[in-house]
Amino acid sequence: MMRLLIVDDDVAFANAMSRRLSRLGFDCAIAHTVSEALLVARRLEPTYVLLDMNLESETGIDLIKPLKSILPITRIVLLTGYASIATAVEAIRRGADDYLAKPADTNQVAKALLGNNADHAVIINELPSVKELEWQHLQQALKSNNGNVSLTARQLGMHRRTLQRKLQKRPL
Repeated sequence: MMRLLIVDDDVAFANAMSRRLSRLGFDCAIAHTVSEALLVARRLEPTYVLLDMNLESETGIDLIKPLKSILPITRIVLLTGYASIATAVEAIRRGADDYLAKPADTNQVAKALLGNNADHAVIINELPSVKELEWQHLQQALKSNNGNVSLTARQLGMHRRTLQRKLQKRPL
């Protein structure tokens, strides 16, 4: 059984990643905060953890050691939109098994989670990319704001022009 805990404060991204990884055979659970992640980890004892670097006011790097103490053989992959050599080294030093920069597609995430456990690797190439998921998320956010680009950009924490550019570039 490939139990996966996804820890990400972006609800839409976590749900989309859960759906996509479920199609690859992972049994997914989601947590949005550090405390919730620790509770779910104790209860479910996942085989794999996909951990976002930034969790609202907390950081995913600080969660690596507590997770490793609860689940010493669990494979932890840190996913971040703010990749740097320093954070990669720090994540690995604290016990992460792999480190991925966003955007990472489902295949990259699955391969990082599985590591050398290639006998479980059933990778489906027809799944949408992370860029496609981001575009869909932006569309949903825009729709929930009745097409108001400025309000949507503020809610997503980005500049209005950046949002407009991202919306114009629909990934293939």
